[in-house]
Parts: sequence; C-alpha cells; structure tokens
Amino acid sequence: MAAGQWRDVLDEAHKALRATAEGIPADAWDLPTPCERWTVTQVLQHATGDQIAFAAAIVGGAGPSEDPFAPSGRIEGDKLIGLRAALDASARAWAGVADDDPQVRTPLPLGALPAQVGAVACALDAAVHAWDIAVATGQPSPLNDNLARPLLEVARQVVEPLRNYGAYAPALDAGAEADDVSALLSYLGRDPQWPGVRL
Repeated sequence: MAAGQWRDVLDEAHKALRATAEGIPADAWDLPTPCERWTVTQVLQHATGDQIAFAAAIVGGAGPSEDPFAPSGRIEGDKLIGLRAALDASARAWAGVADDDPQVRTPLPLGALPAQVGAVACALDAAVHAWDIAVATGQPSPLNDNLARPLLEVARQVVEPLRNYGAYAPALDAGAEADDVSALLSYLGRDPQWPGVRL
C-alpha cells in the first residue's frame, strides 16, 4: 500500500458505514444480518462501539458505554447520533497520527500497530459492518474491489489472533477465482452470497 493510502481507505470505509446506516429503512432495525445472532441494530451498536474504542485508544478518553461484543439491541432516540459521533471521533483521532508512526495504540488484543495497519484494521471493521447492514436491509453493497483489496491485505495480518476472541467466524473457502470482495468476506467467515445481497 502506498504511503498515506490508508487515510483514503479509512475515509471510504467511514463514508460507507455512515451512508449505509443512514439508508436503513424504518422497519428494518430488527432484521437478521450476516453477523450470526445479531440484528441490524446490534451490528450498528457494535460498529459504533468499535470506532469509539479506536478513538479512545489513540487519544485517550472514555471507551464505548456498552460492550461492543454484547450489543443490547436497544437504542433510544435518534438511532444514528451515536454512530455519527463515533465516526467523527475516530476520524479526528486518526488525523493526528503520522503516516509512518510505527506504534499506534489500538483496542485490538494485538496492541499497538503501525499506523497503516491499525488504520486499515479500523477501516475493515467499518466497511464490513457496512456490508452486513447493507445486505440485511436490501441496500447495494458498499464494498468494491478497490476497497476490499487493502482491507484483505491487512485482514490477513490481524484477523487470525482475533478469531480466538470470537471476533470472526472461521474462514470460508472463496475459491481460486473469487474477486477481492468475495475473498475478503469469505476470509472473515461471511458468505458473499448471503440472502439479500445486491450488487
């Protein structure tokens, strides 16, 4: 990945999550998603918590108010206000990180990571949960090969240790001819053809 490219990847992933969340129909919040046992609301809560956790790890301050890995499925009031604040906080935190910083604190069990790896891990979380919400609610997929390619590159560096914490399901076989999007989703244990997928 070219120097500084991680900033574009993170920005695109943040935009994808924001746009997809804003496109959730009013009657779709309790629909199932590719995240086993989680509804659209729970995926949104998880994604929100993860972005807050990245921001807090980088700049300090409070982390998420509820465990991102045990989302309640209940959001009072404006369901998107928390996500918007979390994405803004994450973007501000990463804006203060130098491109070549070799040790950026992250909330991941791996601890501090080089800026490029940590930021794309943060982007990976946002983009894949945007996909979860999109396919669950009948929206077009926010993933494309240009975004999936750098995400897959970093996923291969950080995901295996996270599987031990239950963060990802076992990888699926994408097949030798899979495009980058299918390869990424399969590697993360998601079926690229999950019901409701729209390209």
